[in-house]
Amino acid sequence: MPCTTILIGKGASYDGSAIVARNEDSPNGMFQPKRLCVVAPEEQPRVYTATTSKLTIELPDNPLRYTAVPDAVPGHGPWAEAGVNALNVAMSATETITSNPRVLGADPLVEYRPARGVEGEPGYVPEQPGGIGEEDMVTLVLPYITSARDGVRRLGALLERYGTYEMNGIAFSDVDEIWWLETIGGHHWIAKRVPDNAYVTMPNQLGIDRFDLADAEGAQVDHMASTDLSAWMREHHLDLSLSCDGAAPGVFNPREAFGSHSDSDHVYNTPRAWYMQRCLNPHDEWDGPAARYTPESDDIPWARVPERKLTIEDVKDVLSSHYQGTPFDPYGTLGTQQSRSRYRTIGINRNGQLAVLQLRPYAPEAWRAVQWMAFGSNPFNALVPFYTSVDALPEYLGNTTSRVTSESFYWANRLIAALADARFHENSAAIEGYRQEMAALGHAMLHRTDAAAAKIAVDEVPALLERANDDLASELKRATEELLGKVLYTTSCAMRNAFSMSDNER
Repeated sequence: MPCTTILIGKGASYDGSAIVARNEDSPNGMFQPKRLCVVAPEEQPRVYTATTSKLTIELPDNPLRYTAVPDAVPGHGPWAEAGVNALNVAMSATETITSNPRVLGADPLVEYRPARGVEGEPGYVPEQPGGIGEEDMVTLVLPYITSARDGVRRLGALLERYGTYEMNGIAFSDVDEIWWLETIGGHHWIAKRVPDNAYVTMPNQLGIDRFDLADAEGAQVDHMASTDLSAWMREHHLDLSLSCDGAAPGVFNPREAFGSHSDSDHVYNTPRAWYMQRCLNPHDEWDGPAARYTPESDDIPWARVPERKLTIEDVKDVLSSHYQGTPFDPYGTLGTQQSRSRYRTIGINRNGQLAVLQLRPYAPEAWRAVQWMAFGSNPFNALVPFYTSVDALPEYLGNTTSRVTSESFYWANRLIAALADARFHENSAAIEGYRQEMAALGHAMLHRTDAAAAKIAVDEVPALLERANDDLASELKRATEELLGKVLYTTSCAMRNAFSMSDNER
């Protein structure tokens, strides 16, 4: 399964922003090209048909402009993945998550079933559309919502009506709140507000570990859920809480009730949560016999208060990580060859794009939202910011096709990663320099443009933001091409067929 998510509440971030970040990873054996774009209201469909499930849904006639990171090669649906709409509401969809047979037996997934037999003949069964999935969710929800809570409500209503064919986690944020929604079987769902002073780690596993049904069925201060969740859980005996565990009535652990604790989780999922929290709460005991949590612990918390406020660079670091400083680093020298390939890393060859959605409370609404982007395998790329309140985004990030070319930011990063991986340590300094340079240029661009925007009329701001985005993209293209040249040279020098006359000298 692909993807890794981190959510940072406004009280835990360095500047008071709500921050939603997620790696989108291709499935094993695939490398799906991605691009960044703006979807204008006139480009949004009024009738949507899903490629995977064949489901057709009529959409409202008043969509908002929004940014998106769709698949670059057409033919299998939008997979818009991450964006911010014109009202500065952000959405990231989805984090594939796990379930268990009790849930899937109680509320089966709504899967597409092709027609069987010949129409008009006995025994013919017509085609049955499936529910909605990752392919569809941003397109069906983001253009129509006015807040993070509104996003939960709209997606929840779609899930209850049409169902889903897969288990997913979805993030919504506005300047005040972040909400995390998890699908439960075919039609049920829960959503929890991320505490302002905490961060959340999500590694392809149902994550929420404490849920208050009374709040979800009442004031909905921090919890929301599908309308019949409580009755459905009772009917199918899904609550695994012991009566003597001391929890308040209606409070239960969704990870135990709805999630999984398989051997594959301990190889693929829990190590990623362990390492992210190891980085962000480093003074806890993470190693040895006294460790509270290990890479294979099933009870790693969903949300934690960090030891200090978290930055964009912290997000990039944890979502690029490969277990540095542990025996599990595939590029490391600790441990053994076996330990270095034991766990699935976060920064993996199948990373397609990283979107970090930042909603800044100190910036006016006209330039509040920033979408930081990286393409390709995260240990080898850079993260750069772009304003979202624009009608177009730079061509360098949006021109991706199936053709491999260094003129595309996506493909340039793919080339750099494939070349640099072969000589990881020799290339690491150049990659670190590139990452630092682009992060610094990105922060400087935001400071400079924020200041300039405050001095001009509001109707002049979009053009200023577009110019700033384009100027940064030009610097990004220059720096990326320079890095590609350095990596190509370093790796070429180490080719096994290298030879010089001095090789024969004795």
